[in-house]
Amino acid sequence: MKKSFSIFTLLSLALFVGGCKKYVEGYDVSPNDPLDVNVEVLLTGTQVATFSNYTGNLARIPGVLTNQLAGRQFQFEDLQAYVIRETDVDNDFQQLYNGGMINAQQLIEKAGDENPYYRGIARVLKVMNIGLATDLWGDVPYSEALRGLEGEQYFNPAYDAQENILRDMQADLDLAIQDLSQDESANLRIPGEDDLIFGGDPQQWRNAARVLKARYYNRLSKRDPQGSANQALAALDAAYADGFDGSDDDMTARFGLAANEWNQWYAFEQQRAGYLTISQYFIDQLQNDPRLPLYVTADASGGFNDQQPIGPYYGDLDSPLPLVTFFEAKFIEAEAALRAGNSARAATALNDAVEANLTKLGVPDAAYLAAHASETAGSITLEKIMVEKYKAMFTQPEVWSDWRRTGFPTLTPNPDAEETQIPRRLPTAQSERLYNDNSVVVSDILQPVWWDAL
Repeated sequence: MKKSFSIFTLLSLALFVGGCKKYVEGYDVSPNDPLDVNVEVLLTGTQVATFSNYTGNLARIPGVLTNQLAGRQFQFEDLQAYVIRETDVDNDFQQLYNGGMINAQQLIEKAGDENPYYRGIARVLKVMNIGLATDLWGDVPYSEALRGLEGEQYFNPAYDAQENILRDMQADLDLAIQDLSQDESANLRIPGEDDLIFGGDPQQWRNAARVLKARYYNRLSKRDPQGSANQALAALDAAYADGFDGSDDDMTARFGLAANEWNQWYAFEQQRAGYLTISQYFIDQLQNDPRLPLYVTADASGGFNDQQPIGPYYGDLDSPLPLVTFFEAKFIEAEAALRAGNSARAATALNDAVEANLTKLGVPDAAYLAAHASETAGSITLEKIMVEKYKAMFTQPEVWSDWRRTGFPTLTPNPDAEETQIPRRLPTAQSERLYNDNSVVVSDILQPVWWDAL
């Protein structure tokens, strides 16, 4: 495991450097906070915040809404009933900016032309955080959001249209790939142990950027079916040509053994046991699936039921959690190829995706592969691709985005919920409504975001 977890004691140094001034105007110089940190601390702190953003509450909420998880107690019982309050998501929204994007922007500026590897990694992390924000909230602050230190005119950042955010994300990823394609000699400093994900390997980072490009091109499957398919495939082909083959190039969130380093799912279960369990729908989807005992904790008799928490593979104390993976790339390829009219490539990619996922989890079950990874040009369908992806992407926020785009798997709304349909977005966070004069407040959680609207 690539880590140096003394960095968690340094995280507070990174989370608040360059924070937004609008909440502390006139009191924004603290004798207890550093005025400057080096690129190594910024990189580690930004990665840890990104781990938290992708594997914490913003992963649990999509799990409930897509019937992988069931909310049983307290606020998660409300979530099961599709009751999502502006206060429920306020901390998560702020952390995407304070811990993720602001630090990433600080690292971009501090790295500069002299440290393109650091700058390229920071650009990838920045895109990951804004990507999660716009997927969940739609229009959000971006172009003005990270400029609070430049003056009062940015204390109330404007909201950017999601269409423009997605365009700017692609441009940022292109710049990241350029940075990460520089020769090592172009860098004054080289990332190493401070890079908890890839240990500073620029090839792995630029290929992660290409898979992210494909992921966000695929978001446009409703808006631009053919163009988005071709762009996603081009991004993936570039990654494959650059050595992306699933051997050791998955981006994962890393965790440690100390209490403040735990895997987010494990920590949640220790602190709030019984709030969340695996849903019966998901257990039914996993019948005769070798991943069932990995995804679901067995009961006292060795069986699996909907009162059990997440299983050991993703829910143990220091279990790494997937962020950007080879098997996701193959599922994207399958969907994009099918949309582009290349059914043969789609079938091959789906077969490869399922096999890659089972192999990654250590359960390459021949019977399952024969039943679910033996598609041909004549048998492949979008539903087959998305149902298999739904199972493979367990614990990731992507499952909600995929369902909203495609309608697969076919999910039945909770008949006892406050809403008659499954929510399609999160409500505007309370702090934005109260403190950002330019906020665009949306309380209707059934209103689709731009890429989801027809």
